[in-house]
Amino acid sequence: MESDTDRGRQQNLPCVHPTDLEVHVFPDGLDMAYRFAVFNGLSSQIVLGSPMVLYAKSLGASSTVLGLITGMMPLLVILQIPAAQNVLRVGYKQFMMAGWSARAFVVFGMALVPLSGGFLDNTTQLVLMLALLFLYNFLRGIVSGAWLPWVTGLIPVGLRGRYITREQWCVNLAGALSLGLVAILLESRSSSWRFALVFLFSACMGLLSLVYLKRIPDIKVPPEEAKASGPVPWLELSRYAPFPKILQANIAWGVAYGGLQTFIVSFLRSQGGMTDGSVLLAMATFYIGGMASLWIAGSRMDRHGSKPVLKFTMLLLGAMCLCWALMAAGILPVNQPLAIILLLILGLGSTLFVAAQYRLAMITIPKMGRSHCFALFSVVLNLALGLSPLLWGLLLDLIGPWTALSFGFEWNRFSLFFATLALAFAAVLHFTHRLEESKAAPIEDLLHDLLVDEPKRVLSRIRLGQ
Repeated sequence: MESDTDRGRQQNLPCVHPTDLEVHVFPDGLDMAYRFAVFNGLSSQIVLGSPMVLYAKSLGASSTVLGLITGMMPLLVILQIPAAQNVLRVGYKQFMMAGWSARAFVVFGMALVPLSGGFLDNTTQLVLMLALLFLYNFLRGIVSGAWLPWVTGLIPVGLRGRYITREQWCVNLAGALSLGLVAILLESRSSSWRFALVFLFSACMGLLSLVYLKRIPDIKVPPEEAKASGPVPWLELSRYAPFPKILQANIAWGVAYGGLQTFIVSFLRSQGGMTDGSVLLAMATFYIGGMASLWIAGSRMDRHGSKPVLKFTMLLLGAMCLCWALMAAGILPVNQPLAIILLLILGLGSTLFVAAQYRLAMITIPKMGRSHCFALFSVVLNLALGLSPLLWGLLLDLIGPWTALSFGFEWNRFSLFFATLALAFAAVLHFTHRLEESKAAPIEDLLHDLLVDEPKRVLSRIRLGQ
């Protein structure tokens, strides 16, 4: 099989040298990146997640507006492309610090919006919050392009899978903690001052995350990139052999996954009849499922590769969407225990996809043009993630209250939505088959490791303990 190095030579693009794979030591100070992930997650999971969706619903937001709220963040990632050249000139760490600091202060403004109910109507409050969300995501879109090149240069190639899964574990821990705290606060009554406290907590956590961001070891921008001038060869970069296939998989994933969490929240609150607190407690299990990815992936991703993990994930999420469709159709009961199980699976699957896809990008994207390649990678993924919830929201509003019965299966807007997503994840599975990864193992090896070898290791430890 053709090696990545040979393929890189054919494309006149330098690749990671094989000896890089022999480095198995994390750099000093990397624990600060994990701490930053926790506190940044405590902040961003509130502003970009279910609490913001519930606040918008309390103001009477339609499915289209909810899709806009969900899609705004990924859509504005397109700003990474014009910002990529500035990242090289300013430096990764300094660029991140400037943008993340400004972003944290925007959240303090969000905390004031729920308190304006005494003199502003719901529509005006919603418009004001959307404006602040736009500014928040505008800043995030500009500076987030510095993060992936920074950590890619910081982490040895052979440890990137382990790093990503650990970082995702920290993010999911933060998500579970933040939603748990918010659920307790909103359980009895979702009043304006309670939402104000939620956003104030988010702002404080965002400021605290800056303390750890500042302590992450910096790296120098590669000289060959820092001195680069002239127009960026986007077309040539996109033609680098394995790269277009990663972009295609990202687009398919964005269509299938974009807006899924948002409309699950909407489904549980409207058709499921759950309170805001109950919905948030159920959504918190999404992040607990994400934390389980560290056990499933971890070092396994570096041993077996990204492709088998991606295939396993698509099978898992396709089956999960079918269960949601059966709930929406009245075949399965709509209750919190079943919702929790399905959200655990969703959290596990989404985290595994992010970790596997980002690891694959890290080992595929060449050193020359790394910042621009990562910008293109992130923009394509996030455009799909941003446009998808807008389209799904418009579709759900278009279907509205329409229902039809067929063999005991009730077709309505949510059952159609979830059934279509099951087919979409099958399409993503097709695109994962086409990804190029020279050392990827068959999915059967991963399943054997998980279902046969791992139980044997656990039993062996138990016997040794006795």
